[in-house]
Amino acid sequence: MPQLETLPSDARIAGARMADSRPLRSVLYMPASNRRAIAKARGLDADALILDLEDAVAPEAKETARGVLIEELAAGGFGHRRMIARINAIASPCGEADLAALATASIEAILVPKIDHADQIALLSQAMDRLGFAPRVALWVMIETPAAALAIERIAAAAAGTRLAAFVLGLNDLAKDTGMAQLPGRAAFVPIMVNVLMAARAHGLVVLDGVSNAIEDTARVEAEAVQARDLGYDGKTLIHPSQIEPVNRVFAPDATDLADARAIVAAFDDPANAGKGVLRVEGKLAELLHRDLARRLIARAEAIDARAPTTALAGQP
Repeated sequence: MPQLETLPSDARIAGARMADSRPLRSVLYMPASNRRAIAKARGLDADALILDLEDAVAPEAKETARGVLIEELAAGGFGHRRMIARINAIASPCGEADLAALATASIEAILVPKIDHADQIALLSQAMDRLGFAPRVALWVMIETPAAALAIERIAAAAAGTRLAAFVLGLNDLAKDTGMAQLPGRAAFVPIMVNVLMAARAHGLVVLDGVSNAIEDTARVEAEAVQARDLGYDGKTLIHPSQIEPVNRVFAPDATDLADARAIVAAFDDPANAGKGVLRVEGKLAELLHRDLARRLIARAEAIDARAPTTALAGQP
């Protein structure tokens, strides 16, 4: 682990973790070593890309992949897509080298695998500070070990005073370490998914569902996305471009729900209803909390609509 130093100031942390309304419905992993795949990604409709130096890269190709990642990020052209880099486990020599190499890269976050306990969050945040990462570059972490699942609230609480901004589920590793079966419906994992969601929401973090291994089973991908959406997740990580469309569709506001939301907001904004905390809107009870939820849904739809076109924008990182 790189040498520690004083935590960044509260003002810098606030800047790094400023609320961002851009959607994170579909977050696609891409091998950092594959230039052809990365070139294709510039035209995909994913909300974010994770250029992966860990699982997607063979041990003998790690150093080469790191160089490719840096070059491709510098080349830009990714348009609206939010760029994330997943490094190797920080305890490994590759992990430290990855972190150091990415300090000045055009990324929005570093994704760190194999997190086990809360102390690692401060250590990583301090290391990013020392290496000169811009305050806007956030720390995302994988929740993929039994230790992390048991310590999830403490890990989430470490967001205070650090760069931690997001949890990403890693159910494949969790299944490997626990023996839990990844069956349709993911019943065995639902308690963990709920706990991770609760911890994330209690501490203001983004939370993303793990990948679906079913590349050709669109129905299963969509079912997992619906499950994650209904549990309150912000989006889902993906391993193949074919998974983007169903996931984007599931995590986008439904047209009927959006119309209902606009009706609720319009009713509360009507001067005739000023000061009222409860209204009857199209035959349903609506309270102020429903108005707030409606505004959030509308904002999400507007953020999706405001995205740049799918085609890559030359020169735009």
